[in-house]
Amino acid sequence: MALNYIWIAFFIIAFIIALIRLIFFGDTEIFMHLVSGMFDSSKSSVMDIALPLAGNMALWLGIMNIGEKAGAINFLSRIVGPFFNRLFPEVPKDHPATGQILMSFSANLLGLDNAATPLGLKAIGSLQELNPDKETASNAQIMYLVLLTSGLQILPVTIIAQRAILHATDPTDIFIPCIIATYVSAVCGMLFVAVKQKINLFDRVIISWLGGITAFITLLVWYFTVCLTKEQIGLVSKVASNLMLFSIPVIFIVGAIYKKVNVFETFIEGAKKGFETSVKIIPYLVAMLVGISVFRACGALGYINDGLRWVVMQFHLDTRFVDAMPVAYMKPLSGSGSKAMMINIMTTYKPDSFAGRLGCIFNGSADTTFYIVALYFGSVGIKKSRYAIPAGLFADFAGIIAAIFVAYLFFG
Repeated sequence: MALNYIWIAFFIIAFIIALIRLIFFGDTEIFMHLVSGMFDSSKSSVMDIALPLAGNMALWLGIMNIGEKAGAINFLSRIVGPFFNRLFPEVPKDHPATGQILMSFSANLLGLDNAATPLGLKAIGSLQELNPDKETASNAQIMYLVLLTSGLQILPVTIIAQRAILHATDPTDIFIPCIIATYVSAVCGMLFVAVKQKINLFDRVIISWLGGITAFITLLVWYFTVCLTKEQIGLVSKVASNLMLFSIPVIFIVGAIYKKVNVFETFIEGAKKGFETSVKIIPYLVAMLVGISVFRACGALGYINDGLRWVVMQFHLDTRFVDAMPVAYMKPLSGSGSKAMMINIMTTYKPDSFAGRLGCIFNGSADTTFYIVALYFGSVGIKKSRYAIPAGLFADFAGIIAAIFVAYLFFG
């Protein structure tokens, strides 16, 4: 599995760089930073991620169980079935996994991280039931995860909120650039996997749905920019996302009442699986976050940035985008790490600077590929990820390139 070699590389590279800093530069505290980073990240992966996730998992798996018993998941499956049947040909028509995938995508679109992860783990579990080789990722699982790692999002609420906290003149000015960058990432990731899996992209249904989604995003962008003020954009984003989030359990409960389902018992039945799943993913979280921690603490990202700046200067190109690149480096590795980098760059260069804005666009252009692959595949026991990581990184790279071009287009 690719994660095996990547995880080994994190430690070997960190050790070599730390040794060089100790011997040649007299940095006597570098190994202390590495060790303390290991302990801190192992603790936070359990206390700050796994345990809080257990509560969210119990809540949303319970709600999903109500939705399944109420028939809501099957209803969604019938609506998106024609499109998903082309993208996920291995998934039978009207299978619950189709509705679950749509639910997790919807949560991601609205920037609802707390709901998206439990829904996504439920969806990957359903796809695992259809997987003939339980230790190897199926085509459907790879397509799903790559679309997930592209981080398609139309309401970057958390990024806008963070910009407001840091007193940006216009916290919402990265709204459209984020949508464009993340959409490019999602489409490129889908195309990569579709070509690999020999999916007919010229199918009338696929073209119609992609055209419809593109038109919807275009109209949404037009509405937000033409019909709303800057203040209204932030308000509508916040209200719409939370309204949608709370509407889901209410709709499921009403449907369950109509079907004469014992709502409370059904919720408890689904919620019991939440804690089990959270405990199961703890080793994967600890492994990945500790590896990322030592790689970051050794200073490798800074050296990569210095090398990139030197290359850009040789071609006599503008180097302002390089200041924001640490966010792009961290995004495939760690969501919290990339957020910390984004805040650091806005604090250092100011939120309204080119680097400050580009850092926000980077953070909204894709999701955490390595973290998602480790978390989701680990939750169902997948050991061979096949080409999921290269495909996810391709989507990330497309999002990064799009983010740079869009930043120069909007903020020059």
